[in-house]
Amino acid sequence: MKFKTFAVFVGPSVLMMLLFIAFPLVSVFIQSFKITQPVYETVQMETCTPGFLTQTCVTEEKSVPVLDEAGEIVTQTEWVGLQSYINVLEPERAWAALSAGDWRAFQSIDFWKALRFTLTFTFITLPLVLGTGLAIALVINNAARRVKGPVIFISLLPFIITPVIGALSINWLFRGDGILTATMERMLDRDIALFAQAWTIEILMMVYRVWHVAPFAAIVFYAGLQTVSSDSLESALIDGASRWQRLKYIVIPHLMPLIVFVGMIHLMDTYRVFEEIVGFSSQGHVISLQWLTYDFLQPDQSGNRSISRASASAMLTMVGIVLLLIPPLKRTWRDHRGSH
Repeated sequence: MKFKTFAVFVGPSVLMMLLFIAFPLVSVFIQSFKITQPVYETVQMETCTPGFLTQTCVTEEKSVPVLDEAGEIVTQTEWVGLQSYINVLEPERAWAALSAGDWRAFQSIDFWKALRFTLTFTFITLPLVLGTGLAIALVINNAARRVKGPVIFISLLPFIITPVIGALSINWLFRGDGILTATMERMLDRDIALFAQAWTIEILMMVYRVWHVAPFAAIVFYAGLQTVSSDSLESALIDGASRWQRLKYIVIPHLMPLIVFVGMIHLMDTYRVFEEIVGFSSQGHVISLQWLTYDFLQPDQSGNRSISRASASAMLTMVGIVLLLIPPLKRTWRDHRGSH
């Protein structure tokens, strides 16, 4: 292929990646090393009580932001190096809590609390999504031709629903006087509060994530099942191999590249978990790394946002995703080299 033809096809994609991925990432990386704050000045302000004869006036000093000619707040930028990362990680406080064996104090630090949930959420849902997706794919593959279409449609419904809407639906079903909560209360004859503690909220989040994402894995695996060698399956059947043995020694090895692919997509997606935090309103008990970055960007009472800490949190999240992707990428690279 000529270079000009190659450039015409690849150029737009490269340009979009530079504009919407590379440049913003570099900008966030730079912002994590500097802090932009409003410039304040101290002024004397006099306040008087209502009245005429008994009016009392008090003069006090207050700090107010400096405004420019256009009425905008004047800001100054200071390069602080790794200070924003230190403010997010709080290493001294975290090490003191770990040295004392105080897990509760360690989990009171927002970043480590968010990291603990994010890793737990990621590694528990990963095998469940892969296993459930493979089971659904096998059901679709073995279904009769006349019902295969409806089975595929029903299987895809959870994945079609918008993530936030799905999370809110599960929230409404189980929160307070929700339908499922009220049903369980009548069956068990006791009050149930699934949103009163962190561990029950986490379980509901994981159940929702598996329910929502497993159909995607199922469709990918179903497509892979169509390419399994029928000769190998027939040979194994003639040799007396059971259904489980055919699945273990023929089907799963054949699907392994797709399993790695779905696993990588799931790792990247769940490590950035955010919709469940919003949909389940779990900020009081459970937070994630992505939600922590969002929280840093929320303006405080003075209208200021912790952009530097948000940038540092975003970069730490990016580093975590890269570390999680190294093992499957190494496996993919070994498989690619072994096939040549």
